[in-house]
Amino acid sequence: MIKKLLIAIGVVVVLLIAAVAAAVFVTPTDFAVEREIVINKPREEVFNYVKHVRSQSEWGPWFKREPTMKQEFRGTDGEVGFVAYWKGETDDTGEGEQEIKRIVPNERLETELRFMKPFESRADTYLTTEDAGDGKTKVKWGFTGAMPRPMNLMLLVVDMDDAIGKDYQDGLNSLKQIMESR
Repeated sequence: MIKKLLIAIGVVVVLLIAAVAAAVFVTPTDFAVEREIVINKPREEVFNYVKHVRSQSEWGPWFKREPTMKQEFRGTDGEVGFVAYWKGETDDTGEGEQEIKRIVPNERLETELRFMKPFESRADTYLTTEDAGDGKTKVKWGFTGAMPRPMNLMLLVVDMDDAIGKDYQDGLNSLKQIMESR
């Protein structure tokens, strides 16, 4: 009787391990978040503001949560190679750096985020500007990344669009307010 029970428990454990292993390989590793807003200012004016990473301390949501976070900068802001480093006191802001990787004038800014704390990871972000007519500009702010296996199982329980999307929308709302008050 005990032998049959131990065999049944062993089979259940093996099946559970197999199910988790299968989930690791069928769950996607990539994720993306994007939000957009229309700003009542010309495209060139909006782009010339957002291409400067330092300006994010005025409209970015994380700087509002922890305005005393430590910041350091290397290079020329608004140019490829510029790096903004931050270190916060909370896990919400953590520690990391953002580097400008590519600029398409008046169209697209691409940066790489390198998080150091609360955990190490890397992600790509972008800001795009499109003419929306009548002196208006559509701004899109996006974030793409990947979770390595087996960490990708977190994507089954954490909706990255919900987790990060609200912050991105809050940031864009602040950006709109700042730009339209100039």
